[in-house]
Amino acid sequence: MSNFSKPRKAASAGRGWRVGLAKHVAGLCLIAAAAAAAAQTAAFTVCMADDNAPLSYQTKGQPHGLDLRIAQATAAELGRPLKVMIFESDFEFDSRLTHEVNAMLTLGVCDAASGFPLISEDLGPPSRVNAQPPEYPGSAKRKRERPFVKLGTLTASRAYSAVALGVALRDPGQPFNSLADLGERKLAVVSGTLAGSVAQMWRSGSLRSRIVSLNQKEDYLEELGGAAPRFEAAILPLALFDGWKLRHPDSKVAAAQWRRPIGVNMGFATLAAATESRNALNTVIARALADGQMARWAAEEGMSWLPPIAPDVGPGPGIGDLGRLAGD
Repeated sequence: MSNFSKPRKAASAGRGWRVGLAKHVAGLCLIAAAAAAAAQTAAFTVCMADDNAPLSYQTKGQPHGLDLRIAQATAAELGRPLKVMIFESDFEFDSRLTHEVNAMLTLGVCDAASGFPLISEDLGPPSRVNAQPPEYPGSAKRKRERPFVKLGTLTASRAYSAVALGVALRDPGQPFNSLADLGERKLAVVSGTLAGSVAQMWRSGSLRSRIVSLNQKEDYLEELGGAAPRFEAAILPLALFDGWKLRHPDSKVAAAQWRRPIGVNMGFATLAAATESRNALNTVIARALADGQMARWAAEEGMSWLPPIAPDVGPGPGIGDLGRLAGD
Protein backbone atom coordinates (compact mmCIF):
# COMPACT_ATOMS: atom_id res chain seq x y z
CA MET A 1 0.00 0.00 0.00
CA SER A 2 2.93 2.23 0.59
CA ASN A 3 3.80 1.99 -3.13
CA PHE A 4 0.44 3.55 -4.07
CA SER A 5 -0.03 6.05 -1.27
CA LYS A 6 2.68 8.49 -2.43
CA PRO A 7 1.30 9.00 -5.96
CA ARG A 8 -2.19 9.53 -4.56
CA LYS A 9 -0.83 12.18 -2.20
CA ALA A 10 1.01 13.84 -5.07
CA ALA A 11 -2.11 13.78 -7.23
CA SER A 12 -4.15 15.20 -4.39
CA ALA A 13 -1.59 17.92 -3.90
CA GLY A 14 -1.66 18.72 -7.62
CA ARG A 15 -5.43 18.92 -7.66
CA GLY A 16 -5.34 21.19 -4.62
CA TRP A 17 -2.86 23.52 -6.30
CA ARG A 18 -4.98 23.71 -9.47
CA VAL A 19 -8.16 24.33 -7.46
CA GLY A 20 -6.41 27.07 -5.50
CA LEU A 21 -5.13 28.68 -8.69
CA ALA A 22 -8.60 28.53 -10.26
CA LYS A 23 -10.11 30.17 -7.19
CA HIS A 24 -7.42 32.86 -7.26
CA VAL A 25 -8.02 33.59 -10.94
CA ALA A 26 -11.77 33.63 -10.37
CA GLY A 27 -11.28 36.04 -7.49
CA LEU A 28 -9.18 38.34 -9.66
CA CYS A 29 -11.87 38.25 -12.36
CA LEU A 30 -14.51 39.17 -9.80
CA ILE A 31 -12.38 42.05 -8.54
CA ALA A 32 -11.80 43.28 -12.09
CA ALA A 33 -15.50 43.00 -12.89
CA ALA A 34 -16.41 44.86 -9.73
CA ALA A 35 -13.87 47.58 -10.55
CA ALA A 36 -15.26 47.90 -14.07
CA ALA A 37 -18.81 48.10 -12.73
CA ALA A 38 -17.77 50.72 -10.18
CA ALA A 39 -16.05 52.75 -12.90
CA GLN A 40 -19.18 52.59 -15.05
CA THR A 41 -21.42 53.77 -12.21
CA ALA A 42 -19.04 56.38 -10.79
CA ALA A 43 -20.75 59.73 -10.44
CA PHE A 44 -20.50 62.30 -13.19
CA THR A 45 -19.17 65.21 -11.14
CA VAL A 46 -19.64 68.81 -12.22
CA CYS A 47 -18.07 71.84 -10.51
CA MET A 48 -20.48 74.79 -10.36
CA ALA A 49 -19.99 78.31 -8.99
CA ASP A 50 -21.98 78.97 -5.83
CA ASP A 51 -23.28 82.42 -6.84
CA ASN A 52 -23.65 82.58 -10.62
CA ALA A 53 -27.44 82.81 -11.02
CA PRO A 54 -29.26 82.02 -13.22
CA LEU A 55 -26.66 79.47 -14.40
CA SER A 56 -25.77 78.03 -10.99
CA TYR A 57 -26.55 78.98 -7.41
CA GLN A 58 -27.69 77.49 -4.11
CA THR A 59 -30.82 77.88 -2.01
CA LYS A 60 -30.96 76.08 1.33
CA GLY A 61 -27.94 74.03 0.31
CA GLN A 62 -29.51 72.76 -2.92
CA PRO A 63 -28.11 73.62 -6.38
CA HIS A 64 -30.28 75.29 -9.02
CA GLY A 65 -29.92 76.88 -12.45
CA LEU A 66 -29.61 76.12 -16.14
CA ASP A 67 -26.21 74.46 -15.64
CA LEU A 68 -27.82 71.94 -13.30
CA ARG A 69 -30.43 71.04 -15.94
CA ILE A 70 -27.71 70.37 -18.51
CA ALA A 71 -25.61 68.39 -16.00
CA GLN A 72 -28.60 66.22 -15.03
CA ALA A 73 -29.34 65.40 -18.67
CA THR A 74 -25.65 64.62 -19.29
CA ALA A 75 -25.46 62.25 -16.32
CA ALA A 76 -28.53 60.46 -17.72
CA GLU A 77 -26.85 60.30 -21.14
CA LEU A 78 -23.81 58.68 -19.51
CA GLY A 79 -25.93 56.33 -17.39
CA ARG A 80 -24.24 57.61 -14.23
CA PRO A 81 -25.45 59.42 -11.12
CA LEU A 82 -24.79 63.15 -10.92
CA LYS A 83 -22.67 64.79 -8.23
CA VAL A 84 -22.52 68.58 -8.00
CA MET A 85 -19.41 70.12 -6.46
CA ILE A 86 -20.10 73.75 -5.51
CA PHE A 87 -17.03 75.98 -5.41
CA GLU A 88 -16.49 79.44 -3.98
CA SER A 89 -16.65 82.03 -6.75
CA ASP A 90 -15.63 85.17 -4.85
CA PHE A 91 -13.12 87.26 -6.77
CA GLU A 92 -9.53 87.19 -5.54
CA PHE A 93 -7.10 89.69 -7.03
CA ASP A 94 -4.37 87.10 -7.67
CA SER A 95 -6.73 84.46 -9.12
CA ARG A 96 -8.23 83.82 -12.52
CA LEU A 97 -11.28 81.69 -13.21
CA THR A 98 -9.65 79.63 -15.96
CA HIS A 99 -6.71 78.71 -13.69
CA GLU A 100 -8.93 77.83 -10.71
CA VAL A 101 -11.18 75.65 -12.88
CA ASN A 102 -8.15 74.00 -14.44
CA ALA A 103 -6.74 73.21 -10.99
CA MET A 104 -9.99 71.56 -9.85
CA LEU A 105 -10.22 69.47 -13.01
CA THR A 106 -6.56 68.44 -12.79
CA LEU A 107 -6.99 67.43 -9.14
CA GLY A 108 -9.88 65.20 -10.17
CA VAL A 109 -12.39 67.16 -8.10
CA CYS A 110 -14.80 67.08 -11.05
CA ASP A 111 -15.18 65.82 -14.62
CA ALA A 112 -16.41 69.14 -15.99
CA ALA A 113 -16.91 72.73 -14.86
CA SER A 114 -20.03 74.67 -15.83
CA GLY A 115 -20.70 78.32 -16.62
CA PHE A 116 -17.38 78.76 -18.43
CA PRO A 117 -16.98 81.73 -20.84
CA LEU A 118 -15.80 80.25 -24.15
CA ILE A 119 -12.96 82.68 -24.85
CA SER A 120 -10.15 81.25 -26.94
CA GLU A 121 -7.27 82.55 -24.81
CA ASP A 122 -8.69 80.75 -21.74
CA LEU A 123 -8.73 77.36 -23.48
CA GLY A 124 -5.98 75.06 -24.70
CA PRO A 125 -2.59 74.88 -22.92
CA PRO A 126 -2.51 76.95 -19.71
CA SER A 127 -0.86 80.37 -19.63
CA ARG A 128 0.97 79.43 -16.41
CA VAL A 129 2.49 76.23 -15.05
CA ASN A 130 0.48 75.83 -11.85
CA ALA A 131 -2.27 77.39 -9.78
CA GLN A 132 -4.33 76.88 -6.63
CA PRO A 133 -7.94 75.69 -6.71
CA PRO A 134 -10.75 77.78 -5.20
CA GLU A 135 -12.51 76.73 -2.02
CA TYR A 136 -14.75 73.68 -2.46
CA PRO A 137 -16.11 71.02 -0.06
CA GLY A 138 -13.12 69.10 1.28
CA SER A 139 -10.53 71.77 0.44
CA ALA A 140 -8.66 73.91 2.92
CA LYS A 141 -10.61 77.00 3.96
CA ARG A 142 -7.58 79.25 3.81
CA LYS A 143 -6.10 79.78 0.37
CA ARG A 144 -2.48 79.59 1.54
CA GLU A 145 -3.10 76.01 2.71
CA ARG A 146 -4.35 74.79 -0.69
CA PRO A 147 -1.80 73.07 -2.92
CA PHE A 148 -0.40 74.43 -6.15
CA VAL A 149 -1.42 72.12 -9.00
CA LYS A 150 0.37 71.59 -12.31
CA LEU A 151 -2.24 72.65 -14.84
CA GLY A 152 -3.50 70.64 -17.81
CA THR A 153 -5.02 71.55 -21.17
CA LEU A 154 -8.61 72.81 -21.17
CA THR A 155 -11.12 71.98 -23.89
CA ALA A 156 -14.64 73.39 -24.22
CA SER A 157 -17.96 71.73 -24.77
CA ARG A 158 -20.40 73.13 -27.27
CA ALA A 159 -21.87 76.49 -26.31
CA TYR A 160 -25.35 76.52 -24.78
CA SER A 161 -26.12 80.27 -24.53
CA ALA A 162 -24.88 83.69 -25.55
CA VAL A 163 -23.88 86.41 -23.09
CA ALA A 164 -26.01 89.47 -23.78
CA LEU A 165 -26.74 93.02 -22.73
CA GLY A 166 -30.26 94.09 -21.88
CA VAL A 167 -32.24 96.93 -20.37
CA ALA A 168 -34.08 96.80 -17.05
CA LEU A 169 -37.22 98.97 -16.94
CA ARG A 170 -39.00 100.54 -14.00
CA ASP A 171 -42.20 100.64 -16.10
CA PRO A 172 -42.22 97.49 -18.25
CA GLY A 173 -45.64 98.39 -19.68
CA GLN A 174 -44.09 100.78 -22.20
CA PRO A 175 -42.71 99.29 -25.46
CA PHE A 176 -38.92 99.08 -25.58
CA ASN A 177 -37.46 97.29 -28.60
CA SER A 178 -34.60 99.71 -29.27
CA LEU A 179 -32.52 102.18 -27.28
CA ALA A 180 -34.30 104.80 -29.37
CA ASP A 181 -37.45 103.91 -27.40
CA LEU A 182 -35.87 105.38 -24.27
CA GLY A 183 -37.50 108.72 -25.12
CA GLU A 184 -36.98 111.23 -22.35
CA ARG A 185 -36.36 108.60 -19.70
CA LYS A 186 -33.07 108.62 -17.81
CA LEU A 187 -30.76 105.62 -18.28
CA ALA A 188 -28.42 104.32 -15.57
CA VAL A 189 -25.00 103.02 -16.63
CA VAL A 190 -22.06 101.76 -14.60
CA SER A 191 -18.88 103.61 -15.50
CA GLY A 192 -16.03 101.52 -16.90
CA THR A 193 -18.24 98.66 -18.13
CA LEU A 194 -19.06 97.44 -21.63
CA ALA A 195 -22.71 98.36 -21.09
CA GLY A 196 -21.70 101.87 -20.05
CA SER A 197 -19.48 102.28 -23.11
CA VAL A 198 -22.28 101.12 -25.42
CA ALA A 199 -24.68 103.68 -23.94
CA GLN A 200 -22.13 106.49 -24.12
CA MET A 201 -21.27 105.71 -27.75
CA TRP A 202 -24.73 104.77 -29.03
CA ARG A 203 -25.43 106.56 -32.30
CA SER A 204 -22.56 109.00 -31.83
CA GLY A 205 -23.49 109.91 -28.27
CA SER A 206 -27.17 110.68 -28.77
CA LEU A 207 -28.04 109.26 -25.32
CA ARG A 208 -25.47 111.17 -23.29
CA SER A 209 -27.88 113.86 -22.08
CA ARG A 210 -30.05 111.15 -20.50
CA ILE A 211 -27.31 109.04 -18.93
CA VAL A 212 -26.86 108.80 -15.17
CA SER A 213 -23.34 107.45 -14.49
CA LEU A 214 -22.91 105.26 -11.41
CA ASN A 215 -19.97 103.58 -9.74
CA GLN A 216 -19.72 99.81 -9.41
CA LYS A 217 -20.67 99.85 -5.71
CA GLU A 218 -24.10 101.41 -6.25
CA ASP A 219 -27.10 99.06 -6.24
CA TYR A 220 -28.85 100.60 -9.23
CA LEU A 221 -31.43 97.80 -9.60
CA GLU A 222 -32.51 98.29 -6.00
CA GLU A 223 -32.80 102.03 -6.68
CA LEU A 224 -34.69 101.41 -9.94
CA GLY A 225 -37.36 99.51 -8.05
CA GLY A 226 -37.43 101.98 -5.15
CA ALA A 227 -39.63 104.97 -4.37
CA ALA A 228 -37.68 107.81 -6.03
CA PRO A 229 -34.99 106.61 -8.46
CA ARG A 230 -32.85 109.05 -10.45
CA PHE A 231 -33.54 107.05 -13.62
CA GLU A 232 -36.22 104.90 -15.23
CA ALA A 233 -34.04 102.30 -16.96
CA ALA A 234 -30.62 100.65 -16.69
CA ILE A 235 -28.44 98.94 -19.29
CA LEU A 236 -26.60 95.90 -17.97
CA PRO A 237 -25.65 92.24 -18.58
CA LEU A 238 -28.86 90.22 -18.73
CA ALA A 239 -27.48 87.52 -16.43
CA LEU A 240 -26.88 90.17 -13.75
CA PHE A 241 -30.51 91.26 -13.99
CA ASP A 242 -31.78 87.66 -13.96
CA GLY A 243 -29.80 86.88 -10.81
CA TRP A 244 -31.19 89.99 -9.10
CA LYS A 245 -34.74 89.15 -10.18
CA LEU A 246 -34.45 85.66 -8.68
CA ARG A 247 -33.63 87.32 -5.35
CA HIS A 248 -36.42 89.92 -5.77
CA PRO A 249 -39.29 88.02 -7.41
CA ASP A 250 -41.91 90.54 -6.27
CA SER A 251 -40.23 93.56 -7.87
CA LYS A 252 -42.04 95.15 -10.83
CA VAL A 253 -38.71 95.89 -12.54
CA ALA A 254 -38.53 93.80 -15.72
CA ALA A 255 -36.24 93.22 -18.69
CA ALA A 256 -37.10 94.94 -21.99
CA GLN A 257 -37.22 93.11 -25.31
CA TRP A 258 -34.00 94.86 -26.38
CA ARG A 259 -31.33 92.16 -25.99
CA ARG A 260 -27.99 92.02 -27.79
CA PRO A 261 -25.22 89.34 -27.64
CA ILE A 262 -21.79 90.79 -26.86
CA GLY A 263 -19.66 88.19 -28.66
CA VAL A 264 -19.15 85.58 -25.89
CA ASN A 265 -20.84 82.21 -25.36
CA MET A 266 -21.15 80.05 -22.26
CA GLY A 267 -20.30 76.34 -22.07
CA PHE A 268 -18.61 73.67 -19.96
CA ALA A 269 -14.86 73.14 -19.60
CA THR A 270 -13.10 69.76 -19.32
CA LEU A 271 -9.55 68.53 -19.52
CA ALA A 272 -8.59 67.56 -23.07
CA ALA A 273 -8.44 63.88 -22.12
CA ALA A 274 -12.03 63.80 -20.78
CA THR A 275 -13.53 62.84 -24.13
CA GLU A 276 -16.38 60.72 -22.74
CA SER A 277 -17.73 63.52 -20.54
CA ARG A 278 -17.28 66.15 -23.23
CA ASN A 279 -18.95 64.03 -25.93
CA ALA A 280 -21.95 63.43 -23.66
CA LEU A 281 -22.20 67.15 -22.90
CA ASN A 282 -22.05 67.96 -26.60
CA THR A 283 -24.76 65.42 -27.38
CA VAL A 284 -27.09 66.83 -24.70
CA ILE A 285 -26.45 70.47 -25.63
CA ALA A 286 -26.91 69.89 -29.37
CA ARG A 287 -30.14 67.99 -28.80
CA ALA A 288 -31.54 70.55 -26.34
CA LEU A 289 -30.76 73.43 -28.71
CA ALA A 290 -32.34 71.63 -31.65
CA ASP A 291 -35.60 70.55 -30.00
CA GLY A 292 -36.20 73.71 -27.94
CA GLN A 293 -35.52 72.06 -24.57
CA MET A 294 -32.69 74.50 -23.78
CA ALA A 295 -35.01 77.48 -24.18
CA ARG A 296 -37.62 75.78 -21.98
CA TRP A 297 -35.08 74.95 -19.28
CA ALA A 298 -33.85 78.55 -19.33
CA ALA A 299 -37.37 79.96 -19.04
CA GLU A 300 -38.13 77.66 -16.10
CA GLU A 301 -34.95 78.85 -14.37
CA GLY A 302 -35.86 82.54 -14.83
CA MET A 303 -33.18 83.19 -17.45
CA SER A 304 -33.38 85.73 -20.28
CA TRP A 305 -31.83 83.24 -22.68
CA LEU A 306 -30.33 83.86 -26.12
CA PRO A 307 -29.05 81.03 -28.34
CA PRO A 308 -25.26 80.84 -28.79
CA ILE A 309 -23.66 82.77 -31.63
CA ALA A 310 -21.15 81.34 -34.13
CA PRO A 311 -18.44 80.33 -33.58
CA ASP A 312 -18.85 78.59 -30.21
CA VAL A 313 -15.37 79.71 -29.07
CA GLY A 314 -14.18 83.19 -29.95
CA PRO A 315 -11.74 85.92 -28.91
CA GLY A 316 -14.27 87.74 -26.71
CA PRO A 317 -15.76 91.23 -27.12
CA GLY A 318 -13.71 93.51 -29.33
CA ILE A 319 -13.88 96.91 -30.99
CA GLY A 320 -16.09 95.45 -33.71
CA ASP A 321 -18.62 94.21 -31.16
CA LEU A 322 -18.63 97.58 -29.39
CA GLY A 323 -19.19 99.37 -32.67
CA ARG A 324 -22.01 97.00 -33.61
CA LEU A 325 -23.75 97.44 -30.26
CA ALA A 326 -23.29 101.19 -30.23
CA GLY A 327 -24.81 101.52 -33.70
CA ASP A 328 -27.74 99.17 -33.14
